[in-house]
Amino acid sequence: MSAWYATLSPLGQNLLTIFIAFTLAWLVHRAAGRLAQRLVGLNRFTSKRGRLRSERLDTLRGLIAGVISFLAFLVALLFTLSLFVDTSTLIWMIGLFSAAFGLGARPLVSDYLTGINLLFEDPFDVGEKVELHGLIGGSVEGVIEQVKLRSTYLRAPSGELFSIPNGEIRVVRNFSRGRFSVANIALKINSEDLSRAIPLLEELGQEAVSLLPNLLEPWRVISPTGAISQHTELTLAAKAYFGKAAEMRPRLLALVQERLSEAGIALAE
Repeated sequence: MSAWYATLSPLGQNLLTIFIAFTLAWLVHRAAGRLAQRLVGLNRFTSKRGRLRSERLDTLRGLIAGVISFLAFLVALLFTLSLFVDTSTLIWMIGLFSAAFGLGARPLVSDYLTGINLLFEDPFDVGEKVELHGLIGGSVEGVIEQVKLRSTYLRAPSGELFSIPNGEIRVVRNFSRGRFSVANIALKINSEDLSRAIPLLEELGQEAVSLLPNLLEPWRVISPTGAISQHTELTLAAKAYFGKAAEMRPRLLALVQERLSEAGIALAE
């Protein structure tokens, strides 16, 4: 190999070296996913308390794979340039190119820098339902499917897949990390029954915590308008375990209706 390589012209030697450098970079790029998998797999050697969630590991896997691919091609490019210019000139060229690239491709640089920042911050993970605000086209809501170094892929409730540059993500509303869901219900009580209904509802709120497993705490009886006439509108401000409000609300309505009927209190039309 060395004897055959020596027979090549200087230009041929450089071209072969460049080909090998970028081939190695391409191979590293192809293996980036496996390398990232091995790196995030080190998480199993940490204590149980310090272990990351599986969703976080999926997110880190995509980001680390992107970083490995980027560094592989960057090293190949710098090695190629070093074949034609000396070290001092190469450093000067890198600085000049970085400044020009930073000005001319600011959105692209912002995308990659934000992607790198996602390695250390944890605003969302793969599989979580979020709403992203501040985008050029407005806000987008859906489930995170993949997070890469430059873009985040989000599946909307209607089925579309959004590819969102990381640099555009400003405000994240993460539904999957909520501590509770609101399960308020509205009632319309005749004014003459108000003095009996309020104590009954407050007492029932204490009891409902044991009757409805998804209820976090006793509800509060409030009047959203503060107005009174022939009837008064009341709201039971209830908190359910996150994601359980929709399935708990029918049982909550049935329980309130049953107790009001037993007490002879009819709801206003």
